[in-house]
Amino acid sequence: MSDEIARSHVLEVATRLFGQLGYDGTSLQLISDVLGVGSAVVAEVAGDKRALYQEVMRQAFEAEREMLEAAVSRSDSARSAVHEIVDSYLDFHVANPQNRALWAHRWVADAADFSTMEDQYARPLILLAARRIKDAVPPDVNTYYLLGTMVWCVHGFLGSGILDRSQGMKDPAQPEVVESFRAHLHVLMDRLLAPWHPAPDDSDPLTRLSAPPSE
Repeated sequence: MSDEIARSHVLEVATRLFGQLGYDGTSLQLISDVLGVGSAVVAEVAGDKRALYQEVMRQAFEAEREMLEAAVSRSDSARSAVHEIVDSYLDFHVANPQNRALWAHRWVADAADFSTMEDQYARPLILLAARRIKDAVPPDVNTYYLLGTMVWCVHGFLGSGILDRSQGMKDPAQPEVVESFRAHLHVLMDRLLAPWHPAPDDSDPLTRLSAPPSE
């Protein structure tokens, strides 16, 4: 292969390797070997391993930000925005498994010396979604936790699938399985958005008088 190589190709290979092996498990030499060029060529075209990782994560963030901004703009209310965000987030990560893989490595302490990436790339996305849906969230529900529940569920589902009712596992790569999970997410979010009503206080004599008789 010629020493001339496109920066986009270097980043594509780096993204795949960082997603498969993590930052700590990927060397610049490995990236170079896969590309079939010397490490000096890779460094000249796209920077060292640290610079490559920073650019890979930035591009992953930009793709997710574009998806989320589009979802928010399509919604006509805070309540409908919740379903738009859920659907778009699920579809994005089904279509872009490398993004999920990059973050999955970070969640097990990969690239620990990049300590600000969550603030750089995760926080703006959560804030964007939280600002749009906050008017639909009951006062006893934490908006960040609600969005976190969506994130945890989607990544957990795509990473492991789910037990079939009878035997074995349902494959999260199958469209019908994704759709059944989507329906579950909608129900889950709707339950979290339901207004909170405190249970009757049985110590209040007026409550006891107005309560229906037990069977």
